[in-house]
Order: sequence, then structure tokens, then C-alpha cells
Amino acid sequence: MVGDVEVDVLVVGAGPVGVSLGALLAQAGVTALVIDKEADIYPLPRAAHVDHEIMRIFQAIGVADEVAASSRTPNRYDFLNADGEVLLRFEGADRLGPGGWSGGNMIHQPSIEMSLRKAAMQLPDFRLKTSCTWVSSEEHGDTVVSRVRGADGEQSVRSCFVVGCDGARSPVREAASIELDDLQFDEPWLVIDTLVRDAERLPKINLQICDPARPTTCVLMGSGRHRWEFMLKPGETAEQMLDDQVIAGLLSPWNVEGAINLERKAVYRFNAKVAKAWRKGRTLLAGDAAHLMPPFAGQGLCSGLRDAANLAWKLAAIKRGANDSLLDTYQLEREPHIRAIIGTAIMMGRTVCITDPAAARVRDQQMLAARAATGAAPHAPANPPMAAGCIMGGPPAGAYFPQFVSGAASSQRFDDALGAGAWLIARTAVATVAGGPRGFALADIRLDPYRDQLLRWLDKHAVEAVLVRPDRYIFGAGEPHKLLAAWATQLK
Repeated sequence: MVGDVEVDVLVVGAGPVGVSLGALLAQAGVTALVIDKEADIYPLPRAAHVDHEIMRIFQAIGVADEVAASSRTPNRYDFLNADGEVLLRFEGADRLGPGGWSGGNMIHQPSIEMSLRKAAMQLPDFRLKTSCTWVSSEEHGDTVVSRVRGADGEQSVRSCFVVGCDGARSPVREAASIELDDLQFDEPWLVIDTLVRDAERLPKINLQICDPARPTTCVLMGSGRHRWEFMLKPGETAEQMLDDQVIAGLLSPWNVEGAINLERKAVYRFNAKVAKAWRKGRTLLAGDAAHLMPPFAGQGLCSGLRDAANLAWKLAAIKRGANDSLLDTYQLEREPHIRAIIGTAIMMGRTVCITDPAAARVRDQQMLAARAATGAAPHAPANPPMAAGCIMGGPPAGAYFPQFVSGAASSQRFDDALGAGAWLIARTAVATVAGGPRGFALADIRLDPYRDQLLRWLDKHAVEAVLVRPDRYIFGAGEPHKLLAAWATQLK
């Protein structure tokens, strides 16, 4: 056995969620070892979309500009019936969302993973070990001893916590005997990723084709790519659908021959499941290890990265002296959010996946009538605020705090001016204590580009101050000294 390793947190799984968690921990002074059984990044596309909130997390890690450069931002997401009529239209993905970035960003996951690893490896408290398999973990008091196996043999890793970011089949979850709550959505789909040779011949928006003969998805991807997804019919097998001739036939109606080259083909089962426990002692789950959802809302990767942002600041607070019970708020805060998003994704999926022609006609009539009655295109459903957890209570506590932007082309962003950690933003100067939220009065020169927007926010909520958590959710708003006292109580 090679020598032992000692770190604050062992992260199992070096996908975007695991590496982001490791990077956020390392930025906060928490030593993190991220391991992955694979030798390198999976080279083909997988996740397709991140939203404005995830771009803000990438901004904190230092990779948002790189991600934006390789992403595409369609302005519409249309649900069409078999006759091409618009059943449902979501607009505004190309406009700034509350996180200060475009609301919808179609991505190339391998490029994002490369950017994340490059940025993380610059941090002294971050370590990455690939070709390294997690074997087991045992708790000994306030320490977890894990066995991992790499090319150089077996090794023990001593850590305060282990976080399983190891995917849908999570060995960490299985070893902890954590069961999944099956939300009863299970549909097989063929996923086709292509390299674009002639973008002018491809759709410029994202599409769901609600055709009972063959429900189909067609979406933009990052870095010169485009994706199609085709629902399998009863009796069709994965082997049949992966045949190149079958794929050519499915793409034929799109008239894209010569405009694309096939990059990847795979059959997936779109599932909806949530782990019944996200924490067991000093073992935690994040990302697909904790929850799975159909892709129709584009929130699978987004949800995992929100897990990472939530978990990172709490683990950092515990290292600085907060009680371990702070981790009990992790699932309490994140699970209702996840279940709401999964509900939206299932609703979208069941709308798309109708294969009975009579039922599809009824759906079309109802949705066309509803659209004619309302007229305006709906916005994508807003994520619900946290109702419980590490918050002071009462609105706007638990809601997402916006990132204000200023300057041409949104070149100046609020978070860059204030930096990492918790903030207390108040109308007048407030004395803060070492180790607590950093205080910013409206007169602070760093707030010059954003003062009017901040003042409008405080006036809208009729409060003197707001305390914003490191994951940019609102702890509470009101009188500054009460906010600081409540924060200290929560983190003692």
C-alpha cells in the first residue's frame, strides 16, 4: 500500500460537479482531494445546458468567460405538434437572468470540464487523482478512513467528510445503503450528437416535436455541435436504433445530410429518482448520485452544481468551527428545489412523450387554446425559494439574490466587486466581526456601479440590510444587527 493521504474532504467523482465542489472548497481554504476512476475527461458531449445561476458559479471559480465563449444562447424553446403548430413557447434565454449571465447557455461538457480542471489545479488546496477507484469508507469518530486504488496500488485517505459525486450508479451511495425514491418516469431515447459543418441549414432555436409518431428533441449545443433525441417506440431495441441506416432515416426529414457529421450515438433511459437520504454520518451525496431527472427542463447538471455551491460553503464553515449539524440543512434546502424541478421536467416529458394519436389531438387542442387565450409567451418556471434551512425566516429569506451588472455589454459584475464569502449589505456602515459576513455600506466605493440597483432592491423589500450567503441565496433581510446575530446563532 502506498502512503496515507490526509485532507479535509474526499470527493469521489471528477465530473463537473465533483471538480466544482473541490474548487469551491479549495478557494475557501478547505483541502480537497478529488478522485476519479477514469484516466481522463470523457471526450464526448453529455449535458447540454446551464443557466444563469450556474454561470455565476463558474464565475466564482474563474471559468465563466471561457464557458460563455464556447456556448450558444438560443432565444426560444418551442414545443411543436406534428403539424408544426406552436403548442408552447419559452422566450428570453438569451437575455440576462438574475445570476447576471444569459438565462440559457447550450454547452459542450468536455470543454467545460477542461476549463474547470485547469482552474482548480491552480489552487494550492485542490488535488486531483485520476485512474483512482474508491473502494470503501469507514467512520472513526470525526474522521473517515477511505480506501482507494490507483495505478500505484492501494492507499488510505483520511478526511473529515466524503462526498459522492460519482453519478447515477454511485458506489458511494450503494455502500451507504441509501435507497432511491423512484418518481415513475422511465422512457428510452436515442441521443445523436453531431458536429456542424453548415450551421445555416440547422434550426436556430431549441425544439420539442410533440409528434405521437415519434417524439423528437432538437437542440443547439456548444462548440459547433447540434443534438437530436428520438423516443424509442415499443418493441424497438437499442441495437436497432444505433444502426447508422436507422439514424440516417430519422435525420432525413431534417434535410441535414452534408451539414453535419455524426459524433456520438447512445440510447439512454430518462429517469426521475431522488435519494431518500443525502447525508449518512460523514458521507454526503451530490449531483446524479443524489437525484436523476428527465432532460426536458435542461436542469440535470444545473442541479448538481447548485448542490456543490450549497455544500461547499457549509463544509468550509464547519472547518472554521461551525457545528456539523449545519449539514442537516443541505438536503432540507436542496430536496424541495430538486423535486419541484423534476416535477416540471416530468410535466414537459409527459407532454412530449404522448404516442397515442387521439390523446395527442386532445393535448394539441388544449394547448393551442391555452396559448391563444394567454397570447404572451411564458417564461421558464422560476425556481422556488427555500422555505427552511439555514435562513432567518420570512421573505425574502431563501430567495436567490441577483447579481447586478453595470457597464457596456454587462462587463462589470457585482460578485467580482465584492468577492467570495457571505455579505452584509446595508444602507449605512455596520460593524462586523472577524470570521463573519463582510459588511458593505451603500457608500462603499466598490458599490458605485451598482448603488442605484441595490437601493431599488432594498426599497422594494423595505429593509435596511440584506445578508447574502456564499451560495448567493438570501439568509435574511431587515435590521443589520439582528441579521448578524441570527447568522452567528445558525453557524455556532
